[in-house]
Amino acid sequence: MRQMDRYPFIFAIVLFLLAWMLGLPVRAQSAPLGDIHCTLIQDQQSGATLYQDGVCDQRVSPASTFKVPLALIGYDAGILGDQHTPSWDYKPEFKAAKRDQKTVDPTIWERDSIVWYSREITRRLGAEKFAGYVSKFGYGNKDVSGDAGKDNGLTQSWINSSLEISPVEQTAFLRQLLAGKMPVSTKAHEMTRAILPTFAAGDWTVQGKTGSTRLGQDGKRSLGWFVGWAEKDGRRIVFARLVVDAKRTGEPKGLATRAAFLKDLPDVIK
Repeated sequence: MRQMDRYPFIFAIVLFLLAWMLGLPVRAQSAPLGDIHCTLIQDQQSGATLYQDGVCDQRVSPASTFKVPLALIGYDAGILGDQHTPSWDYKPEFKAAKRDQKTVDPTIWERDSIVWYSREITRRLGAEKFAGYVSKFGYGNKDVSGDAGKDNGLTQSWINSSLEISPVEQTAFLRQLLAGKMPVSTKAHEMTRAILPTFAAGDWTVQGKTGSTRLGQDGKRSLGWFVGWAEKDGRRIVFARLVVDAKRTGEPKGLATRAAFLKDLPDVIK
């Protein structure tokens, strides 16, 4: 009888393992290393979705789009002063690409997407305050721990690491930024909006930030973001475009994603 009593328990374990194994393809399909294509456009005031194409609720690395919340943090904490202050000189220990080995201010930082400048902001902020800001912003998964066992969250968490955000969360964040409702100073809101690069898309005036990185340890999937807002005739929209795939381009994928979005916008939203 004792052996027979064990059968329901063993049967339950077998069923659990079978269900777990059958669930593997579902998880693999929705994993960050799969192909993702999303374009999401919303009305800035109401949040109404004006256009959506693709999967827009999957979280991935924010890459350099994180420079938008980081600007809010930098200005609120007093590390950044205005559009051109502080101006920091490049140092060899930053180990940056040759194109980034120059003097950088907040406007150049956003325009040219300078990683070492971001890292200098977070170093001056410190790990505790950095994590506190990201948490109270409710930014994506809020995980700034960095790579497991490397203690690099302060300088790496937003680049193919622990911090992740979805296009849906990106547009929600942007709506709060434009409404002046982030938990930072009025100056931080104003300065962040002022330093984001400006582009034209037909009759639309667009401000936004790109992001590019390679995902996973093998780097086979490349990521391209373009997020921001656009205005025309007193109307304002927020948007997020995300592309993750194995296609190689001759330039960072964020730049190609931005170019494609600027070309598409006038036809997508009249």
